[in-house]
Amino acid sequence: MGKTNKVHVVILMTAPLWIILITCLSVVLGTKSIALTTVWDAIINYDPENVDHAIIITSRIPRALGALIVGAFLAISGAVMQGMTRNYLASPSIMGVTDGSAFVITICMVWMPGMSSLQMILYSMLGSLLGAGIVFGFGSLLRNGLSPVRLAIIGTVIGTFLSSISSAISTYFQVSQNVSFWYNARLHQIDPSMLKIAIPFGIVGILIIIFLAKSITILSLGEDVSVNLGQRTKLVKAMTVIAVVMLTGTAVALVGKIGFVGLIIPHITRFLVGIDYRWIIPCAGVIGGGFLALCDVLSRFINYPFETPIGVITAFIGIPFFLYLIRSRGGEKHA
Repeated sequence: MGKTNKVHVVILMTAPLWIILITCLSVVLGTKSIALTTVWDAIINYDPENVDHAIIITSRIPRALGALIVGAFLAISGAVMQGMTRNYLASPSIMGVTDGSAFVITICMVWMPGMSSLQMILYSMLGSLLGAGIVFGFGSLLRNGLSPVRLAIIGTVIGTFLSSISSAISTYFQVSQNVSFWYNARLHQIDPSMLKIAIPFGIVGILIIIFLAKSITILSLGEDVSVNLGQRTKLVKAMTVIAVVMLTGTAVALVGKIGFVGLIIPHITRFLVGIDYRWIIPCAGVIGGGFLALCDVLSRFINYPFETPIGVITAFIGIPFFLYLIRSRGGEKHA
């Protein structure tokens, strides 16, 4: 236990340092490289007539913050989903949560084109709940449908179905270019005003999860153990779902659908800090944010000077990891 404590202390104590470093890299590197002195000058003495200052304040800094925030939201969501369901393949992108968000946003883009940023975030949350409800609903109706591999297959099928309907709707109503943002995440198009609105929702979601951390740890050991210890499992699950919907819905509304962050990072975090969700949650958040921000920086140079969609980078890492989990763990539930 001492070793675990040292690891999570090291992660959380050093997090500000390497988050600042990654943020600096994200701001200065790109199609146009910008000196750190110029970045500092833009922050202290912003000149809207200066092109570099405008790029830094309106694009680079919101993009870096967006990557950190969205990575943290998705990683924390994946971690608590895996703990709550005891399913080592659970994640927002595999269990239909992100697809549900993108699907509802597509519908809103067609029938509510003038909706505000707040409305978009709220409808995205509703879509997250819809997607998760459909996947787990189908899983509960099928024999062994809630087993890790079968639930992952159901989630992939439902996600593909929702994506196909969204594509058909957007093509028919000629809004496919607008909708493509939510299916091909583009961090460079993040809306700074929406970022300000999204942060409070994320804070509330994370506070709920932190409050439930001990209960999620017990629940991850098995529902029988949880019930025997007097835990109100239905209430814990309901509140956890609400928090996951808030975090995932906000993330999708901000930057679109990004896969595999919520699958990879929780496993890495548990390997490093153990099974106590009081430490998994904050550590997954900082590792997930740093991971996505680094992927974003990498996406700018793979096909320089053109940008590679960040979803390609996360899938390149995530798909082999996903296949490894299936091969090594089979249909077992994680402890």
